[in-house]
Amino acid sequence: MKSENIFYLTHPLIQHKISRLRDENTGTNEFRKLVEEITMLMGFEALRELPVEDVEIKTPIEKCRTPMLAGRKMVVVPIIRAGLGMMNGILDLVPSAKVGHIGLARNEETHQAEEYYCKMPDLLDQRPIIVVDPMLATGGSAIDAISMIKKRGGKNIKFMCIIAAPEGLEKLSSAHPDVKIYVGHLDRCLNENAYICPGLGDAGDRIFGTDN
Repeated sequence: MKSENIFYLTHPLIQHKISRLRDENTGTNEFRKLVEEITMLMGFEALRELPVEDVEIKTPIEKCRTPMLAGRKMVVVPIIRAGLGMMNGILDLVPSAKVGHIGLARNEETHQAEEYYCKMPDLLDQRPIIVVDPMLATGGSAIDAISMIKKRGGKNIKFMCIIAAPEGLEKLSSAHPDVKIYVGHLDRCLNENAYICPGLGDAGDRIFGTDN
């Protein structure tokens, strides 16, 4: 799927680590580390537009003006619960970032997301925001999460996922055409249970070592 607001991150290291994520023999500890590593690698591209300003510092040699992050601190918003696995990958890049949380649970009958929690930092309209969730399947959770952020004043919003299904990607880009979407890999399709194929199973279960 082509769109000026969709970015496929095809770096060999990202693709290699995603392949390791897919393997059913990859255990919880390794899976969790891989999610963080992939998020950090993707973050270099997704965060390239963070504002900077020149500030004066003194090196051991002399004073100079050099760029540093400017403006209000950015916000990372993991969609609970699988998105929590990506949070530290962003915080490792930008330790000063604030964190919002959105809780959305998948209804196994309707395959739609249902809200149960939302907590955001203040001055949301003045901050760059990146929403993270490992899987973009039907697109329902991402669409609802971004809508919730916009209702609270958020404007400068990006979304980042490790794996996406074409169905969900199309719905998200149509629902929020102003949001830039960063995708690690575009998979084939959703199956009859709305799981991504070939996918990697339930990301939340694999990150946290749960069975359901």
